[in-house]
Amino acid sequence: MTDESGPNPHPPDAVKHVRAGFDTGRLRSITSRKDQLRRLRSMLIEREDVFLAALAADLAKPAIEGYVTDLAFTRAQVDDALAHLDEWARPQRVSLPLVQQPGRAEIRSEPLGIVLVIGPWNYPIQLVVAPLIGAIAAGNTAVLKPSELATHCSAALAAAVREYLDPDCVAVVEGGVPETQALLAERWDHIFYTGNGTVGRVVMEAAARHLTPVTLELGGKSPVIVDRHANIDVAARRIAWGKFLNAGQTCVAPDYVLADRAVEQPLLAALARAVRAFYGNDPRANGDYARIVNQRHFDRLERLAETGGTPVVGGATDARDRFIPPTVLTDVDPAAPIMREEIFGPLLPVLGVEDVDAAIAFVNDRDKPLALYVFSEDRAVTERVLSSTSSGGAAVNATVLQLVVPGLPFGGVGPSGMGAYHGRAGFDTFSHRRSVLTKPTRFDPPLAYPPFSRWKQKLLRRFL
Repeated sequence: MTDESGPNPHPPDAVKHVRAGFDTGRLRSITSRKDQLRRLRSMLIEREDVFLAALAADLAKPAIEGYVTDLAFTRAQVDDALAHLDEWARPQRVSLPLVQQPGRAEIRSEPLGIVLVIGPWNYPIQLVVAPLIGAIAAGNTAVLKPSELATHCSAALAAAVREYLDPDCVAVVEGGVPETQALLAERWDHIFYTGNGTVGRVVMEAAARHLTPVTLELGGKSPVIVDRHANIDVAARRIAWGKFLNAGQTCVAPDYVLADRAVEQPLLAALARAVRAFYGNDPRANGDYARIVNQRHFDRLERLAETGGTPVVGGATDARDRFIPPTVLTDVDPAAPIMREEIFGPLLPVLGVEDVDAAIAFVNDRDKPLALYVFSEDRAVTERVLSSTSSGGAAVNATVLQLVVPGLPFGGVGPSGMGAYHGRAGFDTFSHRRSVLTKPTRFDPPLAYPPFSRWKQKLLRRFL
């Protein structure tokens, strides 16, 4: 290698290098894929302290939160791929109709080629490495582009990948918009992007030039419906946990709550109790609460809060520390900016609705969300919500945890994204399902060939 082995290869060099690695078949065998996955697992374990320090530097992320969300979660995805890769990669037999027999039909999963993974800043290790797991499992080589907003994590990931993974299989390109634009100008076999819809459109436009397939993991306003039959204390704790994890900077965090008016006030009181139980009377001094990633996002959230209603939980912010406390808002205007934009921060509007049907109508009047949550002890209610709405994923009496089940595909629908990954879905995303038909030559009936006599036609019409 030349400059490809340097600390930050130029985008065209990185692309050229991993394409050569793919063309030479470095990950063609299942054995070689498993080897890279095991190295990736070792990286997550042995570089834990480095990654946790980087997460703390970029997001003030508590160590246990960083371990659970970025490292343990991702390691579990590697373990799942290692446990099931032989099964996923095995050709799938397809039955033949009578007129096609004898023969053999099967679907073979083949790697697409070279993959670009563009990661976000909110979970800067997990959301780069998790797509890479699927890409490697399927036999692709990849270029990773970590977010420039999480600079410490980007540098830590680049250094670790160089040390642990085959440089002919995986490269990391650091940098900002110019580097991303240069990467998007290249020809790829798949592009995987996690982030916002605005950049998602840019990615799709760039991919269209080469007819490159894309996976877009976007966001949106994920609603929580709290029915009058919900367990209010449990609902409040689970909503508060999912919302204020990573200071609300989670793509599937509850964005707003639609509470039946019969339980709206009890829910507000229970949310206040949950926040105090989690973070104390002074969340700023609590070591389990993260910070906003940068000043631009801090300013954006403050503007949303100013027109977002009446705070029933929350307090003073601190721009110097990029601190915004867990905040619950009531008396929220449905037309306010906070109800039109994805919040992506620790602000939780709670709106009262007449009943679950009004909540369903409210959700369906807006873009399809990445996640939807419903709390109720009445199964008929939860089934009505699930059957009457559409979202990328959903959870009943829980928030966020649908991501943790390896066998559940994770992805959006409509404006919240396209495509899915995690577990088998990730393997399939980065694979081409190739149809293969094999016919023996010992039996070659003349019925299939012209000239088509009246007798042949009669037989063909009978069997086809």
